[in-house]
Amino acid sequence: MNANWMKVFVGAFFEVFWVIGLKHANGFWTWSGTVISIMVSFYLIIMASRKLPVGTVYAVFVGLGTAGTVISEIIFFSEPIKLEKIMLIALLLVGVLGLKILTKDDTQEGADS
Repeated sequence: MNANWMKVFVGAFFEVFWVIGLKHANGFWTWSGTVISIMVSFYLIIMASRKLPVGTVYAVFVGLGTAGTVISEIIFFSEPIKLEKIMLIALLLVGVLGLKILTKDDTQEGADS
């Protein structure tokens, strides 16, 4: 895995924090963490999109962020576990991994490069 894909995965990790923060932030520090997570997440995705196909980057970013958010809600916030939800998350992750596997790691120059 190259550095650009690592940016996508780290960006998706921070996406989980800001999505949870939008729901649960209630003070200066929690809102500050949410805003910082938004900035880091989008910065990393923008940087990765300069070298990788934008559609694939966005699909992987959103898919991993969605799965991470749902799993975090189940683990940390007592969201009920439903078999259908787990199966759909697994299906989503299979699709995300499929996109990642089928996308060439050759870097593509963006319009500005």
